[in-house]
Amino acid sequence: MKIRKLLKKKFIILFATSFFGIFFNNFAEATILNNGYKEVIDHVWQIVYRDFLDPSGKFQKSDWIKLRKEFLSKTYSDSNEAYDAIRDMLSNLDDSYTRFLEPKEFNQMRIDTSGELTGVGIQIIKDKESDDLIIISPIEDTPAFDAGIKARDKILSIDDISTKGMNIDDAVKLIRGQRGTKVKLEILRGSQSFFKVLSREKIEIKTVSSKVNQTKNGLLIGYVRIKQFNANASREMRDAIKDLETKKVAGYVLDLRSNPGGLLESSIDISRHFINKGIIVSTLSKDGLKETKRGNGSALTKKPLVVLVNEGSASASEIVSGAIKDNKRGKLVGKKTFGKGLVQSMRTLVDGSGLTVTVAKYLTPNGTDINKSGIIPDIEVKMNINPILQREIGTRKDKQYRAGEKELINIINRKNLISEFNPDTTNLNVFLKINKEDKVFSLN
Repeated sequence: MKIRKLLKKKFIILFATSFFGIFFNNFAEATILNNGYKEVIDHVWQIVYRDFLDPSGKFQKSDWIKLRKEFLSKTYSDSNEAYDAIRDMLSNLDDSYTRFLEPKEFNQMRIDTSGELTGVGIQIIKDKESDDLIIISPIEDTPAFDAGIKARDKILSIDDISTKGMNIDDAVKLIRGQRGTKVKLEILRGSQSFFKVLSREKIEIKTVSSKVNQTKNGLLIGYVRIKQFNANASREMRDAIKDLETKKVAGYVLDLRSNPGGLLESSIDISRHFINKGIIVSTLSKDGLKETKRGNGSALTKKPLVVLVNEGSASASEIVSGAIKDNKRGKLVGKKTFGKGLVQSMRTLVDGSGLTVTVAKYLTPNGTDINKSGIIPDIEVKMNINPILQREIGTRKDKQYRAGEKELINIINRKNLISEFNPDTTNLNVFLKINKEDKVFSLN
């Protein structure tokens, strides 16, 4: 199936495998046909056989065909046995992002990507090499974020149950629960372990927040933070830029730190808000079919841009960051990004459960595959040694923001000096100032 068809007909997501500690009552009940459990198993098998892109290169269709015979030769008495069999079958794939979701979990993921969340606000991945459960990033303004959970933290136990050998689905079952109840996580950060008790809550998230910051020299800077690339992000981003443009900002700081990703189309649309022409991202299917997305002439601003990134900037965040960097539309400031260059399609199964399956990998405009390697920023800056308050994020007390603002001022000044220089006149002072401070021109 061509990627273009996938984009039109399937729900394409770029989350690092995620879980928000959820409990949702109003879900569509699964309709299990009598003696139809094998149908669900075979449905999963068929999707993987037809569409799965193996990031490791180890997938062999002949082995997968043998597995089908093995799993369909067994008898399953209920959905739990069938679901366990599906997870067992998928464990043969060397891909953390292809995973099965029971009906409630699948329905919640669809709600999550629509812009509504319930839970503790963490997103995790199972590292195939170390077998660790690793937190991608806490979502801002959630119990996990407020408790100080950080990207790359490892979960050692859940309510005193060790996660050693535990898969993501089992972890989900332990973390999820009713709103208002608590879950205790044992966290490993570096060489130090500690416990955090988090409340499960309904989380109201506004995807995009923005404000005007004024520099010491009086420049107005448009600061925009995107927390997640859900279905509302592009519209909210458009509204924020239009509002900031009316306030005559001189440039933008786009904050994608600790943004775990979301919808592919959302990342493309938001990139187009800044990039008028040029490649934004290319996707490659398992059959080598390439789909390239470009700017469509609809950019909302041409003003200078700096993007803040860190270890928790993943997938859709990396698409935007890679597009900005490779098109030389702006500068990246912060720390190397997470490194998730794979695209998942979310499929509904015959009984109301679901499957997220890796169907493509994406390349930055320069053709770079960033999976597992991430994107190195133009200017590497560590975050504050001592934690800052939430309200101080995106202010000059925020070390990475401060560095980003400084670079943005340099870009704005360089742009202004270039516009002042007229080669048909003798304004030599401007020429020398540009050459000395910004090295835009050379006498050679």
